[in-house]
Amino acid sequence: MSVSPERRKSLREHARRILAARSITQPAIPIDRIAKSMDIVLRYAPFDDELSGMAFIKDSLPFIAVNALHHPHRQRFTIGHELAHHVLHADILAKGVHVDKVILRRDQLAATGTDDVEIEANIFASELLIPENMILPIVTQEIHLDDENRLLEIARRFKVSLAALQFRLAALD
Repeated sequence: MSVSPERRKSLREHARRILAARSITQPAIPIDRIAKSMDIVLRYAPFDDELSGMAFIKDSLPFIAVNALHHPHRQRFTIGHELAHHVLHADILAKGVHVDKVILRRDQLAATGTDDVEIEANIFASELLIPENMILPIVTQEIHLDDENRLLEIARRFKVSLAALQFRLAALD
């Protein structure tokens, strides 16, 4: 199974609506404030390195737990990814805790495109943190995609990792 182009478009539009509803027009996206505005409780805790975060519901409250030992940019993507699970996959969360051991997964499931839930969460988080309307003017006017130093500078502006930026740039339509 794979995420269709129509579903990808819908996921990106959903992320854009969240930003528009909060009048967010400039990077870096305040992802923690977005989660809190949606009444999602954020908790940071030291986990094993491979555990990025988890989404769950406890006593009817939605939670996102984030690995406190990870780089702040990775934490931001984790929040966006887990927020996606709350927004998009509430039916899964109703069954229990959703644990993400790796964000922007490069394992066999993600590489073969068979884990749609994770792919959807990554697409949503990428659009939420690096919205098309904010990144397109930068990439069309300011950079060459093989200029790693410039890409790192842009990643810092959005407060995301280079990998997250590259993932997002690869998905631009």
